[in-house]
Amino acid sequence: MSATMDLDALRHAMAENAAQPEGPARGARAEVLLAEAEKLAVPLGVIEALSHQLQMYNYSSEKDKMFVPFARLLRMWDEHPEDFDSYEAHSLHWVFKWMTNGMLNQPHVPLASIEKWLGEMDHRYKVAGHSERAVRMSEFYVADHLGDEERATRAYDAWLAADRDDKADCHACELNGQGARQADLRHDERALELWGRVLAGELTCAHEPHAALASSLLPLLRLGRPEEARANHLRGLRLVRQMESMRGAFASHVEFCALTGNEARALELLAERPAYFTDSGDPQGLKNFLAVTALVMDRLVTLGLGEQRVPGPAGRDWTAAELAVHARGEALAVAARFDARNGTDVVSRRVRERMDQRPLVERLPLGVRVTRPSVTVPVAPAAPADTRPRDAASLVAEARRLSAATGGPLTARAWAAAARAAQDESLELTVRDQAEIADYAAIHSDDTVGGFDHAAALFEEAGDPAEARAARARGAFALARAGRLDEARAAIREPYEQVVLDGFAELAAESARPVTAVLTSRARILLMGHAGDEDIAAAEACVRDLLALAERFEDVPRLASQAASARAMLGDIAVHRGDDEGARALYEGAVEAHLAAERPWAAVDCDMRLAGLARERGDLDEGARRLRAALEHGAGALEPHDVAQLQLQLAEILAAGGDARAASEHALEATHWADEVGDGAGLGAWARFQLGGHLLGQDRHAEAAEVLESALLDLTSDDHGDGAIVQARWWLGDCARALGEHLQSAEAWLKAAELAQHWPEQRDHAMLANLAADALDRAGRPEDADRAYVRAGELWASLGQTGAVVRCLRARAWLDSADADAERACMEAAIAACEAALSDADDDDRELLLSELGHTHRQFAQLLSRRDAPDTEEQLERAAAAFEAAGDEEARDEARETLEARRG
Repeated sequence: MSATMDLDALRHAMAENAAQPEGPARGARAEVLLAEAEKLAVPLGVIEALSHQLQMYNYSSEKDKMFVPFARLLRMWDEHPEDFDSYEAHSLHWVFKWMTNGMLNQPHVPLASIEKWLGEMDHRYKVAGHSERAVRMSEFYVADHLGDEERATRAYDAWLAADRDDKADCHACELNGQGARQADLRHDERALELWGRVLAGELTCAHEPHAALASSLLPLLRLGRPEEARANHLRGLRLVRQMESMRGAFASHVEFCALTGNEARALELLAERPAYFTDSGDPQGLKNFLAVTALVMDRLVTLGLGEQRVPGPAGRDWTAAELAVHARGEALAVAARFDARNGTDVVSRRVRERMDQRPLVERLPLGVRVTRPSVTVPVAPAAPADTRPRDAASLVAEARRLSAATGGPLTARAWAAAARAAQDESLELTVRDQAEIADYAAIHSDDTVGGFDHAAALFEEAGDPAEARAARARGAFALARAGRLDEARAAIREPYEQVVLDGFAELAAESARPVTAVLTSRARILLMGHAGDEDIAAAEACVRDLLALAERFEDVPRLASQAASARAMLGDIAVHRGDDEGARALYEGAVEAHLAAERPWAAVDCDMRLAGLARERGDLDEGARRLRAALEHGAGALEPHDVAQLQLQLAEILAAGGDARAASEHALEATHWADEVGDGAGLGAWARFQLGGHLLGQDRHAEAAEVLESALLDLTSDDHGDGAIVQARWWLGDCARALGEHLQSAEAWLKAAELAQHWPEQRDHAMLANLAADALDRAGRPEDADRAYVRAGELWASLGQTGAVVRCLRARAWLDSADADAERACMEAAIAACEAALSDADDDDRELLLSELGHTHRQFAQLLSRRDAPDTEEQLERAAAAFEAAGDEEARDEARETLEARRG
């Protein structure tokens, strides 16, 4: 660094340092700049450098270092107040509050020193004529820390009663502190009222709404408002995760995850900030982070995951059980230092209460997928196991009873239990028992065809040819589902012909069941593939036989449900014939019949078919109603992957109807169920992509950004297509722009453009390049923006979009990097492009081009006016003429008024 740095250069260097991310590097740089300031022999330069150093320490993990520069500033003020300008004098008194809280958060600072300093602050504020509001606020924080409720209440009331002046904390920070007080008293509604304007973004500062969002999480959960809590978590985490000084707020987000069934997410957050486990410059923040770490680890131990590898302090590997003990001990050790200083047990008691919390919500999907560290955490502790001795034979008997009585998911679980037991006790089972187990296993096996053949052979051995035919029929249908349709038709022929030969008019209920299986399988096979009229007619005859047989046993739930399935197949046949209204009536009848048979899970397929028909005829409300019915009817029976699919379909139909909020709720559920089944990278990523779009549609930009970033971790061209990736990055850029994160928006759009550049149609590529250029300009990167505008202009030109080319040229002229020659060259090129396009434009294009020409001349005049160029008025005249030719009288008059003002 040059030894000749002047005051302006010093100020510029301090501004650059303040713009860097929080961390020790800023503090180290501030120390170097202070040394440079001392070389200037300008007292104000030293004062500004000390103030800068103090701020860098305050907004870092090195808060314990800020007392030295403040003490020096205070001494300089007492000795030579005339050396301070008005801004530095204000800043000095403003940061008195930082010193009080800073001392309070350092247990090595004696309590007597804190009380003495509080009195010094009170005296100095009175001498300077300031309100006592900031003093009483600081006193409240001291009293609250000590657990002196009487003094805390008195100071809190005095804080609110005193006038706000320019030494009081910013309004946003004050409201955060006041809300936190109410939340501590469990006045959660009042707390949220106080935080309202901060949470809404109306009142902001360097640390707000960051802190208020974190503070609001548990009160919202306690009030039964988990959706708002989730939104505040996603918004707030995005704000604090890169701010080193906000370890306490970050810990609150980890705590929120631990108390909402998101322990795996909590582990991911802990892994993001390893230094937080040990940074000791802010003992209060260290204590809070360790307490929350202990809470997370205790949750994992409770869930039976004590041996799970977890992130922790550097230098060794940790299991959850080990870190639970370590973090609890360290948190209590820091708390004990505070209590020793204070002469109370308040801090230790509060830490224990925080570590010992129980979950507030069993399951709260967040919409983001855990990617590191890998951990599987159950939604809730498993139900106590059935400890009764269960042999394979008794399990088969129970499964058989359930099959006859109810069917559905309970039956499936019962047969699964019997199958597991049979692996060890097969010799104790009859051949019939083994046949039924094999038949069940084939339904859930990859080798379904071979499994059904094995089951059929066992049924033959057991002397039950009817059930053997049913198993072979199911095997034939398995062939059809595998795409082996010719083989399936050949395989179903013998079972079906035998059923017809034997006849089924006089069958009893038990004998009817295997016959219905054969008829159902044959009808379904005939309807698969490119079914012709003959196949459809044969399938219909088969289904009507099935219906006639099953309807005879309305008092047998399983067969009554088969009759309902027959009506649904008749609905499928009606669809094949183009009779959607007939199909609709048949599906509705099938749903009613399944429900009457008390087998609601069997109605799900019909619900989905009805939803599809409704969507085809444009009845989105009916489609949504039918999908909701499918979820209701399938509750507890559907596999998680099927639930995810249904939730996502419902989200899509609601979004198509304009209800983005409801769509986002169901897309969120889809992400949860996809993750539950381990398909987070497939269906889960697609659901997150959709969820991000729905959130963006509601202007919930921070939430959408978090979700889209999570989706992009898993979206791939092979599985989801380039279009989804480009759209996700496009949406992410939109979110970042709305949040003021202009470099991030440029990055998202440039990455999207990299994919879109290979598409045959280049409009999206051009638009993304243009958006990236705009973002780079807003981010203060004019050279990069200029290059991006050049590229965007080239793309627009290749598409024949002269207006867009002209706008890119105008934007280049306004860049901070543009000098007089560059401005003129860009504007003249824009004018030339408009005039060239006008020579052969049709009437519609002509009006638009004339308007662009007018705007170009007017903006050229504005640029020239800044440099007092002689041709400014000429450009205004030409602007007015172009606007008049375009028929834009208002713009014409504005140009003329500006011209007259210059001349007059």
